[in-house]
Amino acid sequence: MIYLGADHGGFQLKEEIGHFLSDRGYQVKDMGTNSEELVDYPVFAAAVANKVVEDPNNRGILVCRNGVGMCMAANKIPGIRAGQLWDEKVAVSARNDDNINVACIGSDMTSADDAKKILGKFLDTSFGGTERYSRRLKLVTDLEKKK
Repeated sequence: MIYLGADHGGFQLKEEIGHFLSDRGYQVKDMGTNSEELVDYPVFAAAVANKVVEDPNNRGILVCRNGVGMCMAANKIPGIRAGQLWDEKVAVSARNDDNINVACIGSDMTSADDAKKILGKFLDTSFGGTERYSRRLKLVTDLEKKK
């Protein structure tokens, strides 16, 4: 399942992304927001992140104006590996090397067409799973446990 979330600044792009993913055959659950009315992004970042951690096959996509706030908030949830994506190369690297499970996009910085290409790479790329990448992810998980 792919969970989508956005604040008011990312609402329009989230809507386009949702249609794009549904048209590609993905199961998509929209966690809001549902308008351009002012809202607080951490609410939607947490809603998506908490669903993503329920199943290792789940993915999340978060959209705000610059992608940073959503990324910061999502990464506060244990088990989330959110990354800010701005091009296809970063999307492939973030999945292959860092096994991100939440993609964060900035609607002011990314066109709908570019977002679709980026998210296509995010969803089509698997974790490389090499020893060094797995070791590094374990170290990140260990950091979460030290809280």
